[in-house]
Parts: sequence; C-alpha cells; structure tokens
Amino acid sequence: MRRYLAAASLWAAVAACSAPATTKTTDTMPKDMNVLFWTQDQRDAAFRTIETMPKVVFNTVEAGDAVYPLPQGAPLDLGVDVDAHMAKQRNAGLIIVQDGKVRLEKYALGYGAAGRWTSFSVAKSFTSTLVGAAVKDGYIKSLDDKVTVYIPGLRGSAYDDVSVRQLLTMTSGVKWNEDYTDPKSDVALFNLQKPVAGEDVTVSYMKTLSRDVPAGSKWLYSTGETNLIGVLVSSATGKTLSTYLSEKIWKPFGMEQDAVWMLGATGHEISGCCISASLKDYARLGQFVLDGGIAGGVKVVPDDWFASATVKQADIGVPGRGYGYQWWTNDDGSFAAQGIFGQGIFIDPKRKLVIASNGNWPTATDPEGVGAAREAFYKRVQAAVDKEAAN
Repeated sequence: MRRYLAAASLWAAVAACSAPATTKTTDTMPKDMNVLFWTQDQRDAAFRTIETMPKVVFNTVEAGDAVYPLPQGAPLDLGVDVDAHMAKQRNAGLIIVQDGKVRLEKYALGYGAAGRWTSFSVAKSFTSTLVGAAVKDGYIKSLDDKVTVYIPGLRGSAYDDVSVRQLLTMTSGVKWNEDYTDPKSDVALFNLQKPVAGEDVTVSYMKTLSRDVPAGSKWLYSTGETNLIGVLVSSATGKTLSTYLSEKIWKPFGMEQDAVWMLGATGHEISGCCISASLKDYARLGQFVLDGGIAGGVKVVPDDWFASATVKQADIGVPGRGYGYQWWTNDDGSFAAQGIFGQGIFIDPKRKLVIASNGNWPTATDPEGVGAAREAFYKRVQAAVDKEAAN
C-alpha cells in the first residue's frame, strides 16, 4: 500500500539542507538521504542515529526534570516466543504498557533504552495533537475555519475551500499523486521544489495543486497536507513545532529524554515525519492520550479532542478500519500511529493498553507479511489482557 511510504520521500528534501556533517560517512551509514535505497545494515545504523548524518538539521524537543513513571508490572503471558516475533519483525524495541505498568520491554539491533529511534509517519499523530493544543489555547478558533485563515499564502489556490478539519482527515479533495513509481508524481516533484524567500517550501508547492473532488467528499492520503498542518500550527502559535511540543507535552507530561525533529529546506519541522525519540517516550505519548491529554495537571487539548481524533472520520476503503485526525482507527475502539519500516504506537483505551515498537522491516511496508503479523500480535496482547482480567 503506497500510502505508508509517505514519509520516505521527505528525506530527499532534507538532503537539500546545508548543515555541515557531524559525523563521517562510513560503509554502514548511508551516503544519501533516500531511505528507500539504503541497505538493511545502513538503516539499522541510521535509524538510531539519524540526527548525526551529514546534512541533517533538526530542532530539539526539550524534556523537563520530572519523569512520568512507568513502573514495572508483572510479565504478561502472551503464549508466544516474543524474541522470535521480534526477530521476524526486525524490532529494535518493543514495549507493552498496560494500566500504566510496563508488562514487557525488549531491545535488539544494537538499540537500547538510552537511545532514540526515528518515527517516520508516527509523527503525523504528534502533529495532529498539537492542533488540539492550539485549539485549546485559542490560537486556532475552530476546526471549521478555512486553512487560508492561518496560511495566507494559500489564498487563491484550491485550498480556499478547505477547512482545518478536512486537512486533519485528509479529505481536502485537492488533487495529489503519492505514487512512488511515478517520477512525475506530486510526492516526487514536491521534494524538488525550490525555496521561495519568505515562504515555507510546503506552501510554495501545495498552492499550485488543483481540485479533484469537492472538499470533504473523498479520503486521499497526502503527506504534503500533513506538512501543511505543521505550517498551520506554527503560523497560528508563532512557535516552532518543537518548542510547542516541548511546552505543551514533552516537559509537563514528563518525557524522559530530549527528542529531535528534523527540518526541511526552509527550516520548518517536517511535520509528516522525522521525530526521533526513545521507545519509552513513544509509549509515554500513548499514555498521554490514554490519560485524556492531561500533562502536569493541565488539560492540553479540548475535552472531546481524542474522542473525535481517534475514531473513524473518513472511510479508507478497508473493512474495520478508518482514519481520524492523523490516526489510523479500528472499529473495536483501538487506534494507532504508524510509520514505514515498522514504527508504531498502538493504543487500546478499553484495555488501558499501549504497545510501542521501533523497527527496521526488510521493506518499507508489507501489509500482507510483517504488517499482518504485527496486527496479529496486537490481537494476541489484547486477548492476553482479557484472559488475565477474567481470571
């Protein structure tokens, strides 16, 4: 499914940045930024040290002094060889947090609890949550506001008719081609856009697009539009995404380590991907959602935010699944943030369950192989929680 490849294309844009190299390129580190052409060994090395690669520029998402506790709980009896599962998934890290306690935590591929791992499109759900924070803070008045209220550079384009809500649900109706086999697709040409002085490169490209169908009538996966959401949040708040994420969630909720967020050609965070954080902090983001969006005793998002953001707002043509506000939803009430090569945060409010995984799948996406196996593992964990509760 090509839509899961969305974050991969963004690396080409990062390569255009002019930051000096901070480490030497070796045989185990990629010499270019197109992740689809890296070897497995190169990905293993790069995913855990992405911010040290040549030409990568980033902002730091600062953590605070207090750390949200994730106490050790009793091991969860899954009835499966977890090490074998991780090996088949090529998981670098896997953690299960249930009812606020760590029920399983394992690492591999030279990765450990002290390290960071890149997220790819998992970051989309982080960006969506910052929209909720901006609504709560009054920076965004309504999700039904037109996008152009916050991004004036889009005025006179197909986005005149698009609301903030329609950006969040990827139902803008604006024509977009995310076909990675087509060198003339938008997702390919997007990365070749030359920066224009005083304008984010995302806006420069997206304002050239034409309308396909009426706004709100069709779901279409578009990483370009997630990048627009990031520009919108920064424009509305007057803050970088990294600063706002640190201020609203990372510090007050108690993330353990700093994260980093990669920047594009015009110095803006690539909001459709590219946050690197620790495995436990990805799990804490899931716990933040389960806790209702409260950080440091303060409600960060509107009261009904996650009730709306994490349920099906758009039909994606897959039975039992849908799309919310940049979250993949399941009809059983669970939902997930997902990124290529096996990154994910799975959240099940009914079971007070968070499963975070970092990895390096053999291919960027494989819905019938490792993807299906991961979904089966989620269901096994859900069944184990149910069995334990019944006994």
